[in-house]
Amino acid sequence: MFFKDIAGHTRIKDNLLNTIKQKRISHAWIFTGPEGNGKLALAVAYAQYLSCENKGEKDSCGECISCRKYQKLIHPDLHFVYPVIKTKNFSKPISDNFAEIWRNFILKSSYHSFDNWLEDLETENQQAGIFAQESGEIIRKLNFKPYESEYKVMIIWLPEKMNISASNKLLKMIEEPPPKTIFILVSEDTEKIITTILSRVQMVKIPKLNKESMIESIKNKYDLSDDKIMEIVRISGGNFLKVEELVNNTEQNINSENYIWFTDLMRAAYGVKITELIKLTNEISQCGRELQKSFIEYSLQMLRENFILNINPENSNKIVFLTNKENDFSEKFNQFIHKDNIIEIVKEFTEAHNHIVRNGYSKLVFLDLALKTARLIKVKPQ
Repeated sequence: MFFKDIAGHTRIKDNLLNTIKQKRISHAWIFTGPEGNGKLALAVAYAQYLSCENKGEKDSCGECISCRKYQKLIHPDLHFVYPVIKTKNFSKPISDNFAEIWRNFILKSSYHSFDNWLEDLETENQQAGIFAQESGEIIRKLNFKPYESEYKVMIIWLPEKMNISASNKLLKMIEEPPPKTIFILVSEDTEKIITTILSRVQMVKIPKLNKESMIESIKNKYDLSDDKIMEIVRISGGNFLKVEELVNNTEQNINSENYIWFTDLMRAAYGVKITELIKLTNEISQCGRELQKSFIEYSLQMLRENFILNINPENSNKIVFLTNKENDFSEKFNQFIHKDNIIEIVKEFTEAHNHIVRNGYSKLVFLDLALKTARLIKVKPQ
């Protein structure tokens, strides 16, 4: 993977390159920032450049044996850890059990999300995580000397998904790393990582992609009109995953199930149609927990956009990120999301998300959420 394949972040790329050129390589990094900004690809590009035998000024050569292996993610000194699931074949799963799926997932795009990874894993109702047995594999692999390169690189994607046992063992490895070992943690939620790990890594904050970088990258990658590019940039809000979805799918298919659930919930809640609310919450509760979390997260985003649309309609084209379909619904709906109910509604959806994360009984969680929404959406602005 190359730095040139990742949109924007010029200053961050230059700083990372300089750590290698000036031999100021930290043994432990954490790349952190929102989804869809290319941080996992940056970690791989950094590792590839570190091992490249003919480094260029701004990127690895792509021709040496090391680069060719990195481009297939089969270099013996490159290791990955990532969330996995239990299956019939793997009751105590480790990352290597899913290596082929992982390689395909990484190589098909420079932008990655946990939800897309779960789709590739076909998780159904299972929770994905980094389990205790993974730490034993990390120790085993990193205690070997590098095979072909000067450094071994361990990239840990979403370390916030580690259980406490794995986190403590990782901490010990970071505190006393084997020689010539580089850890790169790639996180979207550092608050869920134990503070003792955070205190021992060098943090690189990677922001959302800026407008100019997205426009340039879309123009280079896709044959679209300027108007369409500007619409995609506005809707995607700095997330290149959304750009790829908007380009590769019809607008009607993007978040279609979440959109239908959200609009059905809000219409039934406003009409206090209890039978419809019960039917809808039963339907949602029968889906896997990851899909349930995705729905709540989508709902929180829609609530945020509608609140902003309500209080600042004159600037909606600059700060509201809605597809045409969502915007059509929100033109009438936004009047019901205002300063006198937004805090309570968001609180209820956030609490429901927390209950689902903690394996709460989903049927009761969603029915309770629906009934509270029916009450709160009827609150009139003062």
